[in-house]
Amino acid sequence: MYTTLINSNDLSSYVNDSNWVILDCRHDLLNPTAGSDAFATGHIQNAQFADIDTALSGPKTARGPDFTGRHPLPDRNTLLATLRGWGINDDTQVVAYDGQGGMFAARLWWLLRWVGHGAVAVLDGGLAAWQAQGLPLVTPVAPRAAGKLTEKASLTRMVTVQDVIANLETQALTVIDARAPDRYRGENETIDPVGGHIPGAKNRFFKDNLQADGRFKGADELRRDFSALFDAPQAAIMQCGSGVTACHNLLALEVAGLPGAALYPGSWSEWCADPARPVATGTA
Repeated sequence: MYTTLINSNDLSSYVNDSNWVILDCRHDLLNPTAGSDAFATGHIQNAQFADIDTALSGPKTARGPDFTGRHPLPDRNTLLATLRGWGINDDTQVVAYDGQGGMFAARLWWLLRWVGHGAVAVLDGGLAAWQAQGLPLVTPVAPRAAGKLTEKASLTRMVTVQDVIANLETQALTVIDARAPDRYRGENETIDPVGGHIPGAKNRFFKDNLQADGRFKGADELRRDFSALFDAPQAAIMQCGSGVTACHNLLALEVAGLPGAALYPGSWSEWCADPARPVATGTA
């Protein structure tokens, strides 16, 4: 069972295995159709497309104090129905990939663990690693029979905006922001209407989890990196812009052998929607 990462050579042995489900999570935050367009052009054999904005997110609420972020978590029953529609059963091995170093595939990895399914991995290096091995892409989409995945005890932890507000006072938990350093500092913000970060949050850009070739760094290096940010993962909260790339840091923590950190799903997009919530800028 693969529970964190899988390499291209290993995956290539299972593309025709009926007990494996492969999901293409390619996306562009500024071009919502880019992922589906790329999938239609070519994808891994027997892969199905998992859209981050629809299949892997719930409906957005109106902006304001009750806004739940740009990619709110889907309703659990709706998510289970989606996963079954892709042919996932309780004993299915799921593999997610994208073209962005796991930026979006990690969201699917976390969601499956959220509903208690541990047999899910991200393709290390994504589609680039697959193609670098000379492995083919196809255009036909193979039909799948519906699966019978059942909900089990969650393998994840998460916190609410109220928990993060309370933590401003106690500072009992370390908040880690996965966005690019400039956005964390409040510079060059082009996605959310307010720049900056949650006061007290530290920055760990999700791309720092990767080597130059787009594959994840080794467990020892990741463990050193994250251990410099907090004393224990159980006392850490992962957030980002909308609860997507924070999952990349959570995946890296699992690779590092540091499980137990929580996700703040609403992340910065939820936080900054209420002007009553404080905002920090710069690196302090």
